[in-house]
Amino acid sequence: MKQIVAIFLVAFLALAFANTASAAERKPNIIYIMLDDAGYGDLSCFGQKKFTTPNIDRLAKEGMKFTDHYSGSTVCAPTRCALMTGLHTGHCFVRGNKEVQPEGQWPMPADIVTIPRLLKKAGYTTGMFGKWGLGSPGSSSDPVKHFDTFFGYNCQRQAHTYYPGHLWSNDEKVPLDGNTYSEHLIHNATLRFIRDNAKKPFFAYVPITIPHAAMHAPEEDTEPWRKKFPQFEETTGRYGRHKVVKNPIAKFAAMMTLMDRGVGEIVQLLKDLKIDKHTVVMFTSDNGPHKEGGHKPDFFDSNGPLKGYKRDLYEGGIRTPLICWWPGKIKAGSKSAHICAHWDVLPTACDIAGVKPPKNIDGISYLPTLLGKKDQKKHQYLYWEFHERGKKQAVRMGNWKAIRQNLAKNRNAPIELYNLAHDIGEENNVADQNADIVGRAKRLFKTARVESKVFTLFPVKGAKKPTRKKKQ
Repeated sequence: MKQIVAIFLVAFLALAFANTASAAERKPNIIYIMLDDAGYGDLSCFGQKKFTTPNIDRLAKEGMKFTDHYSGSTVCAPTRCALMTGLHTGHCFVRGNKEVQPEGQWPMPADIVTIPRLLKKAGYTTGMFGKWGLGSPGSSSDPVKHFDTFFGYNCQRQAHTYYPGHLWSNDEKVPLDGNTYSEHLIHNATLRFIRDNAKKPFFAYVPITIPHAAMHAPEEDTEPWRKKFPQFEETTGRYGRHKVVKNPIAKFAAMMTLMDRGVGEIVQLLKDLKIDKHTVVMFTSDNGPHKEGGHKPDFFDSNGPLKGYKRDLYEGGIRTPLICWWPGKIKAGSKSAHICAHWDVLPTACDIAGVKPPKNIDGISYLPTLLGKKDQKKHQYLYWEFHERGKKQAVRMGNWKAIRQNLAKNRNAPIELYNLAHDIGEENNVADQNADIVGRAKRLFKTARVESKVFTLFPVKGAKKPTRKKKQ
């Protein structure tokens, strides 16, 4: 009898050890949530006063808050390309919002290396839920060619309404009645993916469209804010061909609080499934706050202490919130001034998954910072170029920030220089007092990039301008 008990005990301990070892060896899940046009000051843990984001605040309280994190660009498509490829806009393939008809944006090359492709090699199941903007349906970089599962908007132009005529489920076009709030469908698809893959490592990329214009939110979420902001009840907003929205100020607050509730549901699901300690959640925005569809970022102080908005390379256009949460790994309530950007996500994800990132990328893993280690590598500089509004460049070198604008008219435009340690609002241009720093920035504006055949920052010398045919 004692021998039988001993055999069962040994078997039980072996099974328990195997399960423990399996749990210890399991690669962490990664959930990357990215808002669309939310500013540095649009979360209450980053200073928002007009409404609260309690679930996101809880992520910051239980995780790490980054104060010096930057977007890949100051508009949608190039930010997403920088994020997916680990390359800044001086090197990445998509550097602007170049449209394709009838639906979609300029595609990336078919063989491009992206986060989901790298993680799939490491045994991850990958899913994307939200807005793509990097290749039209059936193109060389349709999202189904990168992710195992996709649900949402292929085209960022189609995402200008939250009541679309269709969304995409993998490569299947899903017709909608035009009265269904898209974010509800995208959120439910995200939760379903997490449930379905709870027992194996997964990567969920969740680039939701809130709070991009048009300013749409269900009336049940808007009504409390109409009562709080009755002074704007006669205010209207319109975006593109979409119908007029009454009190877009109330709509914005409704969108943000609806989104925050969804984040809370994702985290609660992780806890219910008992995979919260095996999951890294990263939360950010794709660029600074917009001024479209009736939105009033100044009323909400959406850019906080920063200067500029979406489509600016001042801090308000490119400095964005970043919160990282990983129970038991990231120290609760920690804060970091590590300077990082969206192109650092690829090497960070690779580091978490235990897979080598590609060579010759611009990103640097910030996993050491997340884990509280002291061996964090730092960027010598961060670089941006933007191909709209006269064309412009910016570079951050430590606490120095240099910008030059109107390059379409003058490729040697004067350089503005700001010391962010003392002037986070970029109010005092100190270029005249720091010729050596300006000279370094000038060199980087040339060497930190290569010219693109598709997205040209400077006109090619000697190129003939197209001539118009005379009317017959």
